[in-house]
Amino acid sequence: MRKIVVLLALALAAVLPLPTWAAPTGAPPRVIQLFDNGWRFLTGDAPGAEKAKFDDTPWRVVAVPHDWSIEGPIRETNPTGSAGAFLSAGVGWYRKHFTLPTPAVGQRVAVEFDGIMAHGDVWINGMPLGNRPSGWVGVRYDLTPSLHTTGDNVLAVRADNSRQPASRWYAGAGIYRHVRLVITNAVHLAPAATFVTTPNVVSAAASVDVATTITNDSGAARPASLEVTLIGPEGVVVGTGTVSPRTVPSGASVDCRCRITVAHPRLWG
Repeated sequence: MRKIVVLLALALAAVLPLPTWAAPTGAPPRVIQLFDNGWRFLTGDAPGAEKAKFDDTPWRVVAVPHDWSIEGPIRETNPTGSAGAFLSAGVGWYRKHFTLPTPAVGQRVAVEFDGIMAHGDVWINGMPLGNRPSGWVGVRYDLTPSLHTTGDNVLAVRADNSRQPASRWYAGAGIYRHVRLVITNAVHLAPAATFVTTPNVVSAAASVDVATTITNDSGAARPASLEVTLIGPEGVVVGTGTVSPRTVPSGASVDCRCRITVAHPRLWG
């Protein structure tokens, strides 16, 4: 049975979520790997650069966050106009080669981009993952079906901000925010699905409600339980809660809620 563990930090009457993970007993927890270094970059379009065997050895090696437009040139005739600081616009390509880390073999692997300016297309080993037309919001893609468990993997990104003028101020170009590789078990907490509220707070006691979603990406139904621990600012456990085991069908999700009572909370001034 998968035990889903949620750790929360309790700061006075506020409850703030810390990183969450889902792991069976004896398995490693959720792994979050910074994916900022070792990208190869080219200014301009490059037909076929989404393919795994494309030769990117002449490309420049950069680390993200990276903004290629700020490098110039600055020209009054550039389509970005005065609001875009008269900087250049167009297409930039990024490619990253990587070997799947050992903890990821047999697990679910996703990539998270905090921002690609502006129209971002992403591929893994030549397979399209999707397009995000807005550079202001992040995007997450599941890499698992197309990953090589051994050998080279190639993540390719085409960032196109040629549609100008695009903003009332300079917006940048390229993978201009951080990138992460996220490794989880097949049974895990759904991304961005954990919410914490404190509906009742008085000097005698506070109610802490935790709502989350457990997702099963395995090929069979799996039992799972939820355990919640509240930790105070000194590192002391101030409350715990559980949700009894339930079966999560293959390819499905179940919502879970848990209420914890904290006696004599230290209220905000």
